[in-house]
Amino acid sequence: MEPAPHWLAGLRFDNRALRALPVETPPGRQDAESTPRPVPGACFTRARPAPLREPRLVALSEPALRLLGLRAPPADAAREAEAEAALFFSGNALLPGAEPAAHCYCGHQFGQFAGQLGDGAAMYLGEVCPAAGERWELQLKGAGPTPFSRQADGRKVLRSSIREFLCSEAMFHLGIPTTRAGACVTSASTVVRDVFYDGNPKREKCTVVLRIAPTFIRFGSFEIFKPADTLTGREGPSVGRNDIRIRMLDYVIGSFYPEIQAAHADDRVQRNIAFFREVTRRTARLVAEWQCVGFCHGVLNTDNMSILGLTIDYGPFGFLDRYDPDHVCNASDSGGRYAYSKQPEVCKWNLQKLAEALAPELPLEVGMAVLAEEFDAELQQHYLQKMRRKLGLVRTELEEDPALVARLLETMHLTGADFTNTFCLLSAFVAGPSSPEQAAVLDQLLEQCASFEELKRALRPQMDPRQLSLMLMLAQSNPQLLGLVGSRASVARELERIEQHSQLEQLSPAELQARNRTHWTEWLQDYSARLEKDAEGAGEPKAWQAEHMRVMHANNPKYVLRNYIAQTAIDAAENGDFSEVRRVLKLLEAPYSREEEPTEALELGEAAGAVGLQRSYSSRPPPWAAELCVT
Repeated sequence: MEPAPHWLAGLRFDNRALRALPVETPPGRQDAESTPRPVPGACFTRARPAPLREPRLVALSEPALRLLGLRAPPADAAREAEAEAALFFSGNALLPGAEPAAHCYCGHQFGQFAGQLGDGAAMYLGEVCPAAGERWELQLKGAGPTPFSRQADGRKVLRSSIREFLCSEAMFHLGIPTTRAGACVTSASTVVRDVFYDGNPKREKCTVVLRIAPTFIRFGSFEIFKPADTLTGREGPSVGRNDIRIRMLDYVIGSFYPEIQAAHADDRVQRNIAFFREVTRRTARLVAEWQCVGFCHGVLNTDNMSILGLTIDYGPFGFLDRYDPDHVCNASDSGGRYAYSKQPEVCKWNLQKLAEALAPELPLEVGMAVLAEEFDAELQQHYLQKMRRKLGLVRTELEEDPALVARLLETMHLTGADFTNTFCLLSAFVAGPSSPEQAAVLDQLLEQCASFEELKRALRPQMDPRQLSLMLMLAQSNPQLLGLVGSRASVARELERIEQHSQLEQLSPAELQARNRTHWTEWLQDYSARLEKDAEGAGEPKAWQAEHMRVMHANNPKYVLRNYIAQTAIDAAENGDFSEVRRVLKLLEAPYSREEEPTEALELGEAAGAVGLQRSYSSRPPPWAAELCVT
């Protein structure tokens, strides 16, 4: 018998997805729930979380749990509530009404169709309905094996779970559509992981994240019907089951796009067109938001794309420190497919795969026309609107604005400027004739530029000269073979890196600083002139200035989850101290705050020199952060 909850007793489940979509009941064997196998003709299969030894709460997100109608327990009941959260959110016990299941989906991974994937390390618990019209799916990530785990163990570890937990909440408070994370629970159970795939495995603690979203259905959910892929030969487990595709469309549109269902109740094709149009627009706006805060997802496979336009599945993500449009945050992405600058085109490619997966319910030629019509236009419009707000352009929209933004990013690239801090500093810039205030901002911007040594490290060659020579030869003589060992793009990036490194070697640190000063002085002159034009239309200069400052502060975060901040919290947690995870979580709940950081954070920074945490969470990363490897 399951233990009875107290703090969580108010959670009421109504598991509509399991009623609306086909669910496989595993074969009768005792171990069948987790036996790897194809799951044809179903969107879910029954599953059961595997117990953990000594589950222990790392942290709770009160804002996320409030979505479920949960309030922070009184102080005298906090210890009991934490123990209850550890018990139920680890999967060691099930809440009344929960029906654990694993979702079946496929996906294109790094451009290749991978066939059946599914929830190999996550489990649907059910749907909680705290108020009229609200519905939140609960999911445990890292709860143990399912039929989709293949040869893996269905577990997640402390480091990756802390990163997902913190970033889910950080993105929400940045104002970016995302799944949420309500709890992070670790344990005394361990699994073996080879973190850097270098033959040095180690034991790590099994950890579970409680994820929350209206639904975790993704593009890949509709790829289970895909016939054999011409390149890989793989196919979805439910080929030919258009009846299930119809049920999925009915469920998704009726549940999460009710206004579209109501507007096209009598015309399924027009309904499906409107649905795909809205998914396209949401996805375009989402990736525009990512670009505007310097967020790199890292694994933009079709199975990691939400059907609701949410950021989903936080793996080897990263926020830009030094601005580099070609930055790749995933150490496993050797070809740079998911580089920061490529995210828009990859999302568009993934939408094309979704359009293919929806046919024949959405005629493919119609879906492709919608994609061509909507994506680029929505992306550019939303991106430019956001960038204007980040620059404090509040009254006028001019044709010259895209060029101003492009020159800013080019200047940041040429000088290796910190992405987040550069935009923050620009809010202190005052338009008009040269002044001490302008000079002070220029000096601060120069402090955010990469040093001579930083650039040397960043631009050092990444290929062995013999490897590069071989790939150059293959590019000329055997392009097909080159595609098996690399790509023209990776060769071009390496040649560019070598050229930039060579140019840098010809400069002294003082010459680099002078060059940076020239670049920033020129751009700030353009920016000053643009701000003056924006202010011309304002009747009251003080009112314009106040609005200018308010908009800039509301759109340029002071705090993002930089890799070094996450790593410092992970290092402490792996030693049994969860206070830094909780401190960072609270900080990320107010990313736009311009107030001084909490005293305890400053004290921690002074005391934590051994792990490299600087005095301020908004500081540029310490040198050791450049060596962090995320896979």
